[in-house]
Formats: sequence, structure tokens, C-alpha cells
Amino acid sequence: MLRPMSRFFTVVVLGSTQTLAWASSYYLPAVLADRMAAELGLSTNWIFGVFSGSLVLTAVMGPKVGRTIDALGGNGVLAGSNLLFALGLVLLALAHSLPLFIAAWIALAIGMGLGLYDSAFGALGRLYGSDARGAITGITLIAGFASTIGWPLTAWGAATIGWRETCLAWAAAHLLLGLPANWFLLPRPAVATPAERAALQAVRIPIERRMVLLAFAFAAAWLVTAGMAAHFPRILEAAGATPAEAIAAGALIGPAQVGARLLEMGPLARLHPLITARLAALTHPLGAALLLVTGAGGVMSGVFALLHGSGNGILTIARGSVPLALFGPENYGYRLGLLGAPARFLQAAAPFAFSLLLEHLGGDVLFVSAALSLSACAAFCLLAIPHAPARAA
Repeated sequence: MLRPMSRFFTVVVLGSTQTLAWASSYYLPAVLADRMAAELGLSTNWIFGVFSGSLVLTAVMGPKVGRTIDALGGNGVLAGSNLLFALGLVLLALAHSLPLFIAAWIALAIGMGLGLYDSAFGALGRLYGSDARGAITGITLIAGFASTIGWPLTAWGAATIGWRETCLAWAAAHLLLGLPANWFLLPRPAVATPAERAALQAVRIPIERRMVLLAFAFAAAWLVTAGMAAHFPRILEAAGATPAEAIAAGALIGPAQVGARLLEMGPLARLHPLITARLAALTHPLGAALLLVTGAGGVMSGVFALLHGSGNGILTIARGSVPLALFGPENYGYRLGLLGAPARFLQAAAPFAFSLLLEHLGGDVLFVSAALSLSACAAFCLLAIPHAPARAA
């Protein structure tokens, strides 16, 4: 068992590299899409279409990446993601044509498939087994600031040095900070023997009722999360907020996520992860209802951001903690890859789909996002809470 200070250090390192990964990849289009479209002579829908299409790769990669982490640990996978992120960002900075722009997002999508939360959760499960829930909460607590840091930094960079130079700066951060941190500073678990690796490769997890319900819940919730991450300021403006109000509200999402995760580490830690997941799935519909009734002007944009962010903060933890509580740590990375595949496919479609919905529905797109969140809550409610935590064989 790793010492408490070692675990704390691991959480800080992995939380920091996750913040860098999210801020410099998934959160880029929300700020840079209009600038990219203008320079490349494309519509914004084209930008989000390429972004969405490239993300299909992350869904296909999930199970294989999970098996690799189960066998070898997360150091190599996460460090490899930093190389892919850097390559994609450099290509993005050099892109003056659609083919190179597509190639850049393919590289970034492979980086996301290797380096975002599912891989981080798998690495923690490999290190800490059934005790990984606290560490999962810890890294999401830190990385909850990814949008709060990423959106303003990217916007400031684009306004001062240009969006291409901003991409190069993010690439340098991956090579100088993320890569050495993931490779050298994360603990290395015992590597599986060739026989153990062969046994892991032979495992077939049955797709039974609990797996289907959990996969559906995560897919519905992450469709909303992905749509909001890509379009949050634009959705608020369509609902009646000014650009300044929309940006200010968006900056509250990160603190709201962090505040909710602090609760999850404190009083909510006594509850089963399924209970907190059910509650978290209700906060976005509540905020959307308030916004649709009162309008997005004034403080209501901020109220919506706080409710959306707090629910999203706990649902991110649930993506790692609920499967661990229901099924235990055995083949955890592979199970996460299977459960996450539908969510990743829908995540891939979400930016483009929400772009079209926003174009045709305006602020009423919140009816769609609220209905999806309620369906995720219903799926969580259909899952029974076990009498005792699942244990590894």
C-alpha cells in the first residue's frame, strides 16, 4: 500500500496534468472556433464538425487503452498522450487548409483517448484498487479548474499573441510540464507478467443489465457535459445574456465543480456513489428550468452555471467511482473503457449536434439538455445499491 503522502503527491501530479490536458484540448473550440473559422474560410459548424468527427477515435480506443493500463499502469499511456497533444497543437498552429486542420484534430483526439479522465481513473484503480474513490475525487477536484483556467488563458492568448501562437504555447506546456510529470513523478505499479497479460487480454466482461444502464446514464450525462463545454457561453447568449455575462458565468463552472467535489470528499463521502450520482443528475435540469423561466440576464446565468457545474463535478467522479463500487477493481480499466465507449461516441457528436440545435432552437436547446439529464437520473435510479461493496476476487 502506498503511503498517504505518496498518494497525496500522486493526486496533485495527476490532477495538474489533467488540468493541462483538458484546458488545451477539449476546451479549445469554445474559445477559438470563431477565429479558426474566419482564418480558414469555414463556417463554425465545420469547425465543430471536424472536432466531433475526430472524437470518434476516443470511443474506439477506450477498451484497448483500459486493458493496457490494467497490465502496465498509467505512466506510459499518460506520457504518450502528452506527446500526441503537443503534436496536435503544433499541427493546429500550422493549419492553413482543411486537411491539415483535420490531421491536427485526429492527433488531439488520440491524445484525448490516451490522456483524459478514463485513463487517469484507470491508473488510480491500478494503484489503489477499491480504495481509489478518494484519489479519483482528488484529481477531479484539481482538474475542475480546467475550464476556469483554460478558457480565460486561451482567450487572453488569442487576443494578445494570436490563436496559433497560443496553441504553440500549450504544446510547449505538454512537453515541458505534462510529459515529465506523467512519466517520472507518477508511481509505477508492478507490471503484469506475460502470462498475466495474456489472461487479461482473454477476459470478456458480460454486457448485462447493470452495464447497459450505467453506460446509458454516462452517455446521456456526457452528451450534456460535452455540449455545454463546447457551447456554454453561446447558449447563454442565445438565452438572453450579454457576452460579458456569459463569460463571467462560464468562469463559475470550475469553482462550482470544485465546491461540489469538496462536498463529495466530506459529508457526501458517507453516501454510496449511486446516490450522489442521482442527485448530481438533477442539478442541470433545475438550473435550466430556472433559466428558461426567468431569462438569462443578471445573476441567473451565474446561478445556472453553479448548478450545472456542481452536478457535472460529481458526475465526473461517478464515472470512476460508481463502476468501482458496483463491480470492484478487477479489470477496472477495461470496464471503464467499455462503459465509456457510448459516452465517447455521443461526446464526439455533441459539439456538432449542439451547434445545429443552437442554430435552430436558440436558448430552447436547454429543453433538450434537461431531458437528457433527467434520463440519466432515471437510469441511475434503476440501478440497485449493493448491500456490501464489491471486492476483487
